[in-house]
Amino acid sequence: MLAKLIALALFAVSLYPQAATDEQAVRRLIAAYVEAREQRDAQRLSALLTPDADQLVSSGEWRKGREELVKGMLASSQRNAGQRTIEIETVRFIAPGVALADGRYQIAAEPGGQARHMWTAFLLTRRDNTWRIAAIRNMLPASGR
Repeated sequence: MLAKLIALALFAVSLYPQAATDEQAVRRLIAAYVEAREQRDAQRLSALLTPDADQLVSSGEWRKGREELVKGMLASSQRNAGQRTIEIETVRFIAPGVALADGRYQIAAEPGGQARHMWTAFLLTRRDNTWRIAAIRNMLPASGR
């Protein structure tokens, strides 16, 4: 019994470095997404997404498929030109190769405008040792919160 417990503990400890590495990779991927949005780089945005990615934006619009997401993201960046920041607060690995990252999303105010404060959630998948964004959900906080 003791040998089984020791083996289980060693197995759990051996997973930690991979989880830490995966969390860093997820955080880097989201930072690259923010940077690509700021630079309005369609090619780079496309490379960060799975082919069947989808996005629900704070206005309620659904975007489905890599092409539609990139087109919508670029149009949104054009309409809401303030600098975007995303501060990831948590990364959870909900299954092998599947991560959920939640964070605060802000679009800085343009002169005379008002900053937008939202929440965002990214669903990411790892295939062939590469993380990609499979889904994005942007949410406005409920009033009074």
